[in-house]
Amino acid sequence: MKWVYIAAGIALFIKMLIVPNPEANLSEISIVTSILEDTGVPNAVSGIIFRNRLYDTIFEVVVFTIAILGVKYLLANETPTDTVYQFSDRPSIILARLGATISALVSFELAIRGHLSPGGGFAAGVAGGTAIGLIAITSSSEWMEDIYHKWHAATWEKISVLIFIALAVITLIGIELPHGELGALFSGGMIPILNILVALKVALGSWAVILLFIRYRGLL
Repeated sequence: MKWVYIAAGIALFIKMLIVPNPEANLSEISIVTSILEDTGVPNAVSGIIFRNRLYDTIFEVVVFTIAILGVKYLLANETPTDTVYQFSDRPSIILARLGATISALVSFELAIRGHLSPGGGFAAGVAGGTAIGLIAITSSSEWMEDIYHKWHAATWEKISVLIFIALAVITLIGIELPHGELGALFSGGMIPILNILVALKVALGSWAVILLFIRYRGLL
């Protein structure tokens, strides 16, 4: 059977060397303009991620969810660390919490306006996770976990994933919200909603991972 695979590989290699790839005539077509018309958002990258290649984005969100579950599974049998060293000097605490405030504001900005300017759901989620990480290195891990459970962050993370998948499937079927006026805050149809859902999922997922690593590994 392996000779069949080898022969197929050689045939494919010869095909790539001999048969030329057809070139599309794009001299009269502006790809960016076409994306703007299809999505109704000035940020073409968000338009591609949440519409033109939305099928891929769904699985990117699913892969991130599986990664979080993998961290929980791998650390399930670990012994929690006895001592967690954190910043104790006042200047470091003030600077870390100032950075957390700035990161949180950036996260909100990227999530709400990611379809209008550079940014988007994934970048917003990373900024939110950074804010949570900066708070974690200056606060009690027990306090962080109490807040995580008090606000049911794990539940909201799962809900955001389910809603994202449902809205993405609806979009792939062909059902879309009105695009609105190009450049307006409430424009782009489903894209701003998907941006916010991804930001929420990534930030809350990062929070869960941070708590797990602090519990079992301390602050690295």
